[in-house]
Amino acid sequence: MDRQIEHTEQKPRVTGLEAAGVMLAILALIGVSLLYLDAQPHVPVFLAIVLLAVYNLIKKQPWQWVEEGIVKGVRAGIIPIIIFMLIGILIAAWMQSGTIPTLIAFSFQAISTEYFLPSVFVVTAIVGMAVGSSFTTASTIGIAFMALSSILGVDLAMTAGAVVSGALLGDKMSPLSDTTNLASSVTKTDLFEHIRHMMWTAVPAFVISLILFFIIGRAQTTAETTEMNEWIATLSEASHVHWIALIPAVVMAVLAIRKTPAIPTMLAGIGAGFVMAVIQDGQLALSHWMVLIQEGFTASTGNGDIDELLTRGGIQNMMWAVSILVLALSMGGILSRLNIIETILHGVHSWVNTRGKAVLSTTLSSIGINIGMGEQYMSVVLTGEAYKKQFRELGLKGRHLSKTLEAGGTVVNPLIPYGVSGVFMASVLGVPVLSFFPFAFFCLLCPVITIIYGFTGISMNGGDDGPSGSESEEEESDSEEKIQQYA
Repeated sequence: MDRQIEHTEQKPRVTGLEAAGVMLAILALIGVSLLYLDAQPHVPVFLAIVLLAVYNLIKKQPWQWVEEGIVKGVRAGIIPIIIFMLIGILIAAWMQSGTIPTLIAFSFQAISTEYFLPSVFVVTAIVGMAVGSSFTTASTIGIAFMALSSILGVDLAMTAGAVVSGALLGDKMSPLSDTTNLASSVTKTDLFEHIRHMMWTAVPAFVISLILFFIIGRAQTTAETTEMNEWIATLSEASHVHWIALIPAVVMAVLAIRKTPAIPTMLAGIGAGFVMAVIQDGQLALSHWMVLIQEGFTASTGNGDIDELLTRGGIQNMMWAVSILVLALSMGGILSRLNIIETILHGVHSWVNTRGKAVLSTTLSSIGINIGMGEQYMSVVLTGEAYKKQFRELGLKGRHLSKTLEAGGTVVNPLIPYGVSGVFMASVLGVPVLSFFPFAFFCLLCPVITIIYGFTGISMNGGDDGPSGSESEEEESDSEEKIQQYA
C-alpha cells in the first residue's frame, strides 16, 4: 500500500436500529456457521468483515474508514499476537528440556486421581493466582493436566473446562494480573479493594464450580494403576524428568511475581529452557533449534499416545490462533470505527435508571463487546468508560463497576471461539471452545451471580472509592493507551 493511512476523527452517523441490525446479523452469521455448519471460526469472522465492508459501501462512506478500523483493531492486539508465538516457542523449548514432561510426572504424583477434575480446578487456580496469568497457567500446568487426562481416560473437554475455570479464577484474583489491574485502573479503584470486592462473586462461583466438578468427575477415571505407571515410566525414560528441569518454570514464576512485563518474562523462560535442554542433552545442533522453534517439538518415545501428547509447540503451530486473532481484531476495529459499538452502548444509557439495570446492562455490554470485538481489554475499557457516569449517578462505587467489568469481560472472553483468550485456550489445550464451554463453570457462573447481586443488592452497599462524587464528568481515560499498557 503506497499511501499512509491517517486516522480521521469524523465518526459516521449510525442509528440505534442500524447498529443493532448489524450486530444481530454478525451474531447470526457466526452462530449458524459454528453451531450448524461446523465451520472453523476463521470463516464466519472473515465473512463478517465482508458484511461490514458492504455495509460501509451501502452507507457511501470512505473505504479508508474500514482500513482505519482494521489497523486500529490489529494494533491493539500486536502484543498478544507476539505472546502467542512466544508461547509456541516456550512449549517447544520446555518439551525439549523436560520441563513440561516433569510437570506431567510430578502432577500425577501430587493430585488425587479419584478426584481428578476438582484437583485440576484447585491447582490451576492456585498456580494462576501465583503467576497472575491465565495464559502462562494454561500453557504449563494446563498442558500437564491435559496429558494426565488422556492417560486417565477422563473426558478432555471436562478437563479443559476445569483448567480454564481454575486459570481464570487465579488470574481474576491475582494482584499480578493485567486485567485485574486494568479494571481497577479504569474505575479508579484501589487494586486490593477491587480484589476483596470480587470475592463476593469469586467465592460462591468457586464453591459451586468445585461441587459441579466433583459431580461430573465421578466415574471418569478409567485407566488402571498399572497402565498409568507404565505411561509415567515411558515418559521418564524418554524425557528428562527431574526436578532440575523445573528451573525454567521457576525463572518465569519469579519474574511474574516481580511484575516483569510479559514478553521479557517469556523470553527468559525460553532462554532458560534452551540452556536446560543443552545441559540435559550435552549438545544440540543449531539446525535442530531452528526446526524446534518453527515446527515445534516432535516426540519419539515409541508409544504413539505419548508421542501425540508431547508433540507440541513451535511458531507454526500457533498460526491457527494468530490468524483467527488477526481476523477477530480486524472485525472489532471496524465495528468500533464505524461507530456501531459506541451507538449500542449509548443506546442503552436511557434505560439504565436502577442499580439492577446498571449491573445487568454493564455485564451484557461487556459480553457484547467480547462477542463483537473478541478482545477482553476492549470489553473492560470501553464498557468501563461508558458506564462510569451511570454508576456514579446511581450512588454506586468504583468497586461495584470494576467487579462487574471483570465478570462480563475478563472471565467471558475464553468462552468466545474467536476471542483472544478463547483462541489461546483452544490452541494450547487442544480442545475447541464450544467443546469445553459447558464445563467452564466458573466463567459461566460469575456473570450470573453478578447480575443477581445487582438486583438483590447483595454486596452493593457502602464505601466511597472510585467514581463517586469526586471524579469530574469530563475526566476521560485514553482507552487505547490502557489497552497497550496492560496487553
